[in-house]
Formats: sequence, structure tokens, C-alpha cells
Amino acid sequence: MPEEDLIEVKFRLFDGSDVGPFRFSPASTVAMLKERIVAEWPKDKKIAPKAANDVKLISAGKILENNRTVGQCKTPFGELPNGVITMHAVVQPSVGKSKSGGFLLLDLW
Repeated sequence: MPEEDLIEVKFRLFDGSDVGPFRFSPASTVAMLKERIVAEWPKDKKIAPKAANDVKLISAGKILENNRTVGQCKTPFGELPNGVITMHAVVQPSVGKSKSGGFLLLDLW
């Protein structure tokens, strides 16, 4: 793929620091981006994802779905020459199931 077809993306973390930028094919999925951010997550951060499912990527105010491609997520603002798309990376650990596998019932009386 020609270098000019690649889309440059950087990830903004909760503390305002950035990871990247990295170049991705427009056909790369959001799931692939999440795998990359988990692999590149700074080791000195107290809050860190354990898996790609723990990361939510936000671009242009929208949470991106795993099956979307980078090309589909690109906004008109990303059309700037040599522009880097900034996506916010939020860590939201998956909620584990209870040992019984059932629901948690609260007694409000």
C-alpha cells in the first residue's frame, strides 16, 4: 500500500499524554487499533488495560465499534494534509461475572 494512503493516528490517554502516532491502513479495524494500544501502553501508568476489550476508543465524540474500519471512522477534519487523527483511549475494564453466574439482587426494603 502506498505510504500516502496510510492514516496516521495517535492515542490520547486519561492523563493527557499521547501514544503514537502510528500509521494504519484504512482497512484496519478498530479492534486492531485496540490491540496496538494495549501493546504500546506505557508501563509506568497506574491505570492500564489488560486486554483490548478493556479499551474504548473515542473519535469526534463517538465511541468506536470494533468492527468499524479506520477509513470509516475518518472525519472531514482528518482530510487535512499530513493531519494526525487523535483518538481518546479510555480504560474501562470488563465487568466480571459473579461466581454464581446469576444476577445481583438488591433488597431495597
